[in-house]
Parts: sequence; C-alpha cells; structure tokens
Amino acid sequence: MMDIHEILKKLPHRYPFLLVDRVIELEKGKHIRCLKNVTINEPFFGGHFPHRPVMPGVLMLEALAQAAALLAFETLDVVPDENTVYYFAGIDGARFKRPVEPGDQLVLEAELLRMKSGIFKFAARAKVGDAIAVEAQLLCTMRTIA
Repeated sequence: MMDIHEILKKLPHRYPFLLVDRVIELEKGKHIRCLKNVTINEPFFGGHFPHRPVMPGVLMLEALAQAAALLAFETLDVVPDENTVYYFAGIDGARFKRPVEPGDQLVLEAELLRMKSGIFKFAARAKVGDAIAVEAQLLCTMRTIA
C-alpha cells in the first residue's frame, strides 16, 4: 500500500495531472493496483463534455502510465529525481469499453510483462467495479534529462 504522501515522493506529477490517489496492492516486478477517485471537480469536466461529463480516454491511459511508473520505480528500488523523466514509448491495442463519469472510482491495474534495455512493457487496464473501462499494452521508458 502507498498513500498520497508516498505517491507524491515518487511521481513528479502535480495537480491537475496527478491521476493516482492510492496504491492498494503492489508486488515488485509483477503487478500494481491503484485507485483514482473521479470527481466532478476535475478540471477537464468543464469542457469534456458540459452536457454529459466523461473522463477523456487519454487521461485514463495517463493514469495507467502513472500506476505503471510506480511499479517500475518500486521494482528497480529507485526514487526518481528532477533529472529523471518517465515517458510513454508506445501504446498498443488501446480499447475503450465504458465511459468514466464523475463519482466513479477507477481501479488502475498494470502487470509488468517485460523489462529490457530500459524499456518496460505492461498489460494495463482500468475498471469501474467489475467493468473494464480501458485496456492497453503500454511501453514506457525512463530517461535522464540534462
């Protein structure tokens, strides 16, 4: 388990782009399960869409990438510093199965499939209850910036 204070020490993201509220399960080198509580106060709901607010799909994928980053950092036993950036290298097979609306609790799950030459491959999915909202394979990498 990891609360928001520990997450803030590991991820560089801040409001409004921090999309992981809590880690509820983590097995180094294997998988992670996190929570994102979706509220009407999210800044994107004002424009997406005012008549029927739904969480943008790209932000669901970003939330999954943040969960995957936490798994990668824990697996490597590293705490990234201001010179380390964790990037998307690819998104494969993304499928959106259900809209995510205010009041939903998004359960973010990522399984580490491969870690080779600084590239991490994850099978990721986000669920609301038992229903899958999005699933994809994510490729991510860490880079040191000058």
